[in-house]
Amino acid sequence: MEWKTVVFDIKQNVGIITMNRPAQLNALNFELCEDLIAALEECRNNSKIRSIILTGAGKAFCSGGDLLMAKEFINIDPPDPYRQLTKRYNRIIEDIRRIEKPVIAAVNGAVGGGGYSLALACDLIIASKTAKFRQAYTSSGLVPDGGWFLFAPLLVGFRKTNELLFLDPVINAEQALAIGLINKVVEPEELDAIAFEWASKIADGPSAAYAIAKNLLNESMLTMLERQLELERQGIIKAAGTKDYIEGLSAFFEKRSSIFVGK
Repeated sequence: MEWKTVVFDIKQNVGIITMNRPAQLNALNFELCEDLIAALEECRNNSKIRSIILTGAGKAFCSGGDLLMAKEFINIDPPDPYRQLTKRYNRIIEDIRRIEKPVIAAVNGAVGGGGYSLALACDLIIASKTAKFRQAYTSSGLVPDGGWFLFAPLLVGFRKTNELLFLDPVINAEQALAIGLINKVVEPEELDAIAFEWASKIADGPSAAYAIAKNLLNESMLTMLERQLELERQGIIKAAGTKDYIEGLSAFFEKRSSIFVGK
């Protein structure tokens, strides 16, 4: 099966999903979300696939929601693209967690917004030294979604999550490793090979035990995740209806600093 915004390949027993909108930094639009859902479903149903790699084409892993798509609604119904996109996006997050095969995020470059949560939902994260992480939502007058408010505190703790949330720093791969956000940092030219090495090792392992182990881990958080995804969906829709969001989006496209008013 072929998709327009995803390149899908099976190498030995590893399913490789590559988000393929490099000119848009693999920003999430309706089509990419639908293709990711379909690719994950293929991985779920194909018994030959025993582990999965998720990565991005070009210079970015995933920059988050497509702001050009959001811009089209700015004078019509600003929350609507988030209302529609999060229905698909939340399905992807849940599918990554529910699929009974380990998923490795091979982070090849910039990670922002929804791409951040997409990576955190994966079981393992290997990042190139060129990777940069930024939650980015709050600087645009929005709030994180995709389970970010569950994954981030579990990985880095409450205090560091507050720092990421309110100061919105750009952190590099080494910093991400130091705070426990990711598992490993590699040279850019080694990323694909090492991600495949990890995936192959997992694929050659006791896949039934891995499936049970992942399900047991999920049992401690899936109920919370389902609730959190819906709360975050409602939160980003509400934030997208504020004047600060309109200002943040306008400032982004006008390449200037935002002037927020708190409304």
